[in-house]
Amino acid sequence: MHIQSTTQKFILKLFPEIMVKGDKAKKDMVAQLYQNLQKMLLDIDNDILIKKFSDKIEVTVPKNKVEKSKEILLNTPGIDQVLEALQFDNIDTLDKIKETVGKVIIDLLENKTFVVRAKRTGSHEFNSHEIERVVGGYLRAKSNSKGVDLHHPDITVRLELINHQLNIITKHYKGLSGFPLGSGGDILSLMSGGFDSTVASYLTIKRGLKTHYIFFNLGGNAHEMGVKQVALYLWSKFASSHRVKFVTIPFEDVVTQIFKDIPPSYMGVMLKRLMLQASEKIADDMDIDALLTGESVAQVSSQTLRNLALIDSATSKLVLRPLATTNKPEIIKIAQEIGTKSFAESMPEYCGVISQNPITHGSFKRLEKVKNAFDYTVLNKAIENAQTIYVDEIIEDINNKAPIEVVHNPHKDDIIIDIRSEEEVLLHTNKVLKIPFYNLKKELKKLPATNTYLLYCQKGIMSQLHAQYIKDENILPNIKVYRP
Repeated sequence: MHIQSTTQKFILKLFPEIMVKGDKAKKDMVAQLYQNLQKMLLDIDNDILIKKFSDKIEVTVPKNKVEKSKEILLNTPGIDQVLEALQFDNIDTLDKIKETVGKVIIDLLENKTFVVRAKRTGSHEFNSHEIERVVGGYLRAKSNSKGVDLHHPDITVRLELINHQLNIITKHYKGLSGFPLGSGGDILSLMSGGFDSTVASYLTIKRGLKTHYIFFNLGGNAHEMGVKQVALYLWSKFASSHRVKFVTIPFEDVVTQIFKDIPPSYMGVMLKRLMLQASEKIADDMDIDALLTGESVAQVSSQTLRNLALIDSATSKLVLRPLATTNKPEIIKIAQEIGTKSFAESMPEYCGVISQNPITHGSFKRLEKVKNAFDYTVLNKAIENAQTIYVDEIIEDINNKAPIEVVHNPHKDDIIIDIRSEEEVLLHTNKVLKIPFYNLKKELKKLPATNTYLLYCQKGIMSQLHAQYIKDENILPNIKVYRP
């Protein structure tokens, strides 16, 4: 028998580290998670119901909002498990429990082995084991199952009885875990858009830190838009419960000054020191105590223990490096899992352009002379020219800045290029080419330059970014953005 309902109930199990906290800390974290879910879910639909308990949160959503709500729940820090459940009220006897479960489950047990697992909260004349025994016996008698298998069943029937409310768990998903965003304070992430800085930012978000971004522009408008795209992706997917800032500092003149004032072997270390010094001043203005980098020990010359110590001496701020002992394949694996791998692969790495015979074991004594030779008025001017926006304003900001024509109604001869990484291809009366954004640079050079090409993506950000890049690099003369 199929049970029809106009709503879907989710039971959210909290990250185990939350549950072992002291009473006040646990209460505060549950309250923070509750507030975060209210902010994100009520933006979808005001009819979504969120209930807070000491050890879980329950969410009930309209059926037409299930997929969008589930995506949010699975990517919200602090949630360890997401359970889809059917709720039945006024269930107060074993007979009612077994009959209710039978209506939902019996048809699913055809030629399957099963086991019943029950949890009970409240005052009853029976315990959890009795629920499992009675319900299991009833299902065995009434269904065409292969029987009970306690160790390796095809189906696990999960039940939760809370006083007189019965929840039948129909699906189980692994959540993001971690701590609720906002529970750990604020941090400023030095974001280059590559593998390391994006994964490091994800890890601090997952740990409950409100992660803001600072970007040192060494590569022009296209690079800035690329890094903003990654920041927007991370915020949208994992952190949209809070507004965070994106700070851009123009650093081309600083690099020029490094070439003038700094010996080649110390250029890499000095660049990182200047970035930390600039970040410290921005963090002071934002009342932030800690900085974040994606550095991993010994990955490159500037990241030996000695050189990291030289770099850290430039700031009094706490510098967190969550990837310090993580190797590159592990970092790339995380990037693949969270969806930033394709962004990172297409992102230029400008920090390496000034590494010339880099020192791997710098000297504090030598550094004193090196740093004193630098003209810090150039750094101060760069900091004064910093531009700050909220990450949720990035779409509007890029669209306003980029001088790329946006087409809403294509000409019949225009060729649309779908640059999304997904397999799905845009259906259109015009000719549509499927070229994922990370292959654009290579593939576009093969196309006739006489045609007009319209780049398409879901939200218009990646298409705007890459159209700008193609224009700047003179890869194709007739490039525009298609936005239906």
